[in-house]
Amino acid sequence: MSKKTIFLLDAYALAYRAYYAFIKNPRINSKGENTSAIFGFANALLEVIQKQQPTHLGVVFDPHGETFRHKMYPEYKAHREAMPEDMRQSIPYIKEMIAAMNIPVLEKEGFEADDVIGTLANKAALAGFEVFMMTPDKDYAQLVTDRVFVYKPARSGNEVEIWDAAKVKEKFLVPPESMIDLLGLMGDSSDNVPGCPGIGPKGAEKLISDYGSLDGVYQHIDELKGKQKENLLAFKDQVLLSKQLVTIDTQVPIDFDEGLFIIEPPNASKVKELFERLEFRTLLPRVLQMGKVETKLKPAAKQQEFFQGSLFDLPVEPSVPTVEDSFEHFQPEKVQYMLADTKELQQKLVNELLGSSEVCFDTETTSLEIHSAELVGFSFTNSSHKAWYIPVPQNSNDAKEIVETFRPFFESHNILKIGQNTKYDISVLKNYDVEVSGPFFDTMIAHYLIQPDFRHNLDDMARHYLNYQNITTEELIGKKGKGQINMRQVPLETIKNYACEDADITFRLYPILKKELAKWNLTQLFYDIEIPLVQVLSDVEYQGVRIDKKSLNEYAVVLNQEADSIEKQIYQLAGVEFNIASPKQLGDILFERLAISSDAKMTKTRQYATGEDVLLKLKDKHPIISLILDYRGIKKLVSTYVDALPELIHPKTDKIHTSYNQTVTATGRLSSNNPNLQNIPIREERGREIRKSFIPSDEGHMLLAADYSQIELRLMAHLSQDANMIEAFKQGHDIHAATAARIFNIPQEQVTRQQRGFAKGANFGIIYGISSFGLAQNLGISRSEAKNMIDSYFASYPDVKKFMDGSIKTVREKGFAETLFGRRRYLADIHSNNAIVRGAAERNAINAPIQGAAADIIKIAMINIHKKLKGQQLISKMILQVHDELVFDVFKPELEVVQKLVKEEMEHAVTLSVPLTVDSGFGSNWLEAH
Repeated sequence: MSKKTIFLLDAYALAYRAYYAFIKNPRINSKGENTSAIFGFANALLEVIQKQQPTHLGVVFDPHGETFRHKMYPEYKAHREAMPEDMRQSIPYIKEMIAAMNIPVLEKEGFEADDVIGTLANKAALAGFEVFMMTPDKDYAQLVTDRVFVYKPARSGNEVEIWDAAKVKEKFLVPPESMIDLLGLMGDSSDNVPGCPGIGPKGAEKLISDYGSLDGVYQHIDELKGKQKENLLAFKDQVLLSKQLVTIDTQVPIDFDEGLFIIEPPNASKVKELFERLEFRTLLPRVLQMGKVETKLKPAAKQQEFFQGSLFDLPVEPSVPTVEDSFEHFQPEKVQYMLADTKELQQKLVNELLGSSEVCFDTETTSLEIHSAELVGFSFTNSSHKAWYIPVPQNSNDAKEIVETFRPFFESHNILKIGQNTKYDISVLKNYDVEVSGPFFDTMIAHYLIQPDFRHNLDDMARHYLNYQNITTEELIGKKGKGQINMRQVPLETIKNYACEDADITFRLYPILKKELAKWNLTQLFYDIEIPLVQVLSDVEYQGVRIDKKSLNEYAVVLNQEADSIEKQIYQLAGVEFNIASPKQLGDILFERLAISSDAKMTKTRQYATGEDVLLKLKDKHPIISLILDYRGIKKLVSTYVDALPELIHPKTDKIHTSYNQTVTATGRLSSNNPNLQNIPIREERGREIRKSFIPSDEGHMLLAADYSQIELRLMAHLSQDANMIEAFKQGHDIHAATAARIFNIPQEQVTRQQRGFAKGANFGIIYGISSFGLAQNLGISRSEAKNMIDSYFASYPDVKKFMDGSIKTVREKGFAETLFGRRRYLADIHSNNAIVRGAAERNAINAPIQGAAADIIKIAMINIHKKLKGQQLISKMILQVHDELVFDVFKPELEVVQKLVKEEMEHAVTLSVPLTVDSGFGSNWLEAH
């Protein structure tokens, strides 16, 4: 008779874990729904059923409302943040999925999931089951016995952990029966279980390990000393209460009917309908195969074998099952990955490629930094499941000879070149004097347009669309650190399979993504804007910009002197010297020594919160706050730019080469890194001074800067078709003065500087849905004055209000906002029951079409200017793009021509109901040009 095994799943703990596993790059479907929690939960559930094959299974949810612990301690879980709205919306789907899989869902009013699981676990164990409580929660360790275990799911490359009594003792230094004493003593900030102040996990472990229990600790209290003893005595009642709060109730009035938990085949039609609705392409086949998959276990030493007995029950090396993924992996017999390592084979390959209409290519290099990267090899494919790898030797002459062989392919205009992050590949080939010609299809960019909130790396796309797990770079060269090798050190056969697989998988993704682009009407945006921009950005990055190190060094001295002066003022106000950079020390000074606020927030590590958002709210409470903010601003400027920029100068070019990202922002705007140019604080004098260090390439050049004037307001005028706003722009009026005249009902020539400032704040705030409270804070006026200003604004520009309301309505109906050029931003939170979350989505519904269109317009301008500069064979180059501004390294004799060309192309990138205007200037550095 087979062994009876039951898995009991802590639903919310696993759903939270799944949700936050994708938090930086959530899974968003075409309807804009965040399916991270559902997908992760489903995947974990299927792994257990298919790989571990329990005989019984149940899923337990926490009920709505308070439990007996809240009656015991009203502050229980009081500080826990509300469940994220998009996760909250996932819970009904998770329950629907579990029901469709014929798995029982349990919850008991007044009791948490761990109480229900604890009760069922004990009853199941008495009925002869081996019980596995599937949860990441350490509190369950108190329930572990010789038949009840914690099953902690795999995460971030770590294997599954099975906690038996020995494992609990190893991890916490105490046996399971002492865990409630340990947990009560150390407390739990996430549940607001107070514990004993000053005693953390390590201290609690030592005390319970030494004395066996809380009773033992208090019986030997006189053996303890100092603050520890003092706190244990002062907070004894709190500690004993905490022990009660963390004790899992195993006497919940619930029956264990083992027949209810037997694993049954799923309801195929319901699962299929749900998974198609959620767009879970890879999971459906796995659900329908439930019960057909044999257990696959990988050995792991030093733990008991829980799931399979050995042959004839002979003693074996203990092992633990670990969850293996169900993705397809590289299998040599299923593909044809070939090596072209002779001149004859390479020439034969070139001839075949030249006869193809579509070819995917990829490069393997020694560095991600373009100017440092050397080619290690190429991979090519023109059909799926087949690819070639061409190794490139380190010898530069041999390398150039091989590259030269493939030049006809790279420079051909008749072959569609498919790639993943093609900007990098074509930039590296510039090192070998090869200009790769289009047309192109970039899978990374295609996926960004289709799923802007998702990850766009090849591994994730392969898993999502192909149910395939790529060979990882880490498998080839190891983890980052001293032990990591470079690509040239990888064995030839290994790198061949890796490189060919990359090209092959990219080629297989191409038709899928091409179809998706067409389905969502993104083809024109992709081919007309994003793909042409790839070559523009490659050239801009490769060109780089020169930095004046001397200017930065001099500025560093000035800033550090300012910081030193402010530091002394802070010490004087504090009455003591301390480490201003230490959040803990700063918090103690502000909230204990100076007692600035009685309502200070605490972090999870039990120290005062001193982030910028906290300090800004306290600015009026004490003069030290403004000084601290000022001090931090200077220090950040020094560390992020003044000290960092010289370190980024490349020794080969004596320039910095920022990297532009096309696939990061939700709005479509470009971002940059190494350095992040978008974050240079240009509104403050100190930040503007950084621009002085950006200089022309040599004495024969100067910098030209061209900036769109009020492009977002002009787009609002166009999109809203508000007659008054359109007229103001058409007449060339100062839009802020014109707005002030309307709001304050005075002639424009009588508008004061302050009134214009108020109108400017209104123009840039109201169109993005700012509230009267927010506007009042921004302008330093009362809420009633701000409300009157907003009312006057909408009375002056009535169609702006209609546009804003219409934008929100459209997103509610469609699930996404859309730009003039078809770029989408999905906003699932528009349907949230949480007013704050919903309000943010509504503001984005108004903002996205404007910001997205502004992003598209400057991209169009960049493409057209780049084409003209090349077409006219001008020496001048585009070298920077920041927000609505372009910067050029201009050959002095070409200044007049280039300035006219740039202004014309930027102002005529698109035709709107109002004119686009561009301000431009030139000088010996960026600040002077701007």
